[in-house]
Amino acid sequence: MSYCLFETSRLKLRRITAADFDDMMAVYGDPIAARWVDDGQPLAEKDCHRWIAVTLENYVNRGYGMFAAVDRLDDSIVGFCGLVHPGGQEVPEIKYALKRTCWGKGLASELVQSLLGYAHEELSMHEVIATIDPANLASQRVAQKAGMQMIEIQFDAAGLPIQVYRSKKS
Repeated sequence: MSYCLFETSRLKLRRITAADFDDMMAVYGDPIAARWVDDGQPLAEKDCHRWIAVTLENYVNRGYGMFAAVDRLDDSIVGFCGLVHPGGQEVPEIKYALKRTCWGKGLASELVQSLLGYAHEELSMHEVIATIDPANLASQRVAQKAGMQMIEIQFDAAGLPIQVYRSKKS
């Protein structure tokens, strides 16, 4: 098992390994859980293998990427979160997704707040953003609870609005 990057009151965050494939598919292969991720479509198995490989490369090249969120009580994976640069964007973006059985328990807020602290303090990131679909009210609340501020609305390739939230190192 990978070493723990940090802990919250209920979770540990660690690097992803190839052994996390089934848990990744349980999150990103679930059409309801994947609704707010990327293009909103469930992840195919071949893409999951590729995503793990890209994540492992990101650890080498950047020192960070997506991470596994693990329950401290039973060591089960509850979801994934991390810092990425979609499309090569300069500013790191926080991403997360949880198994549906873990929704509504405050775990996303716990993760995002702690991950932002890790990004600012341990990784010395001055700024981190989150992009959120305007219809995703739960993620808007998570960003706001973590102290992020909505700074603008952008439009994706299909012309759909995306809210951009930002956290700056104080």
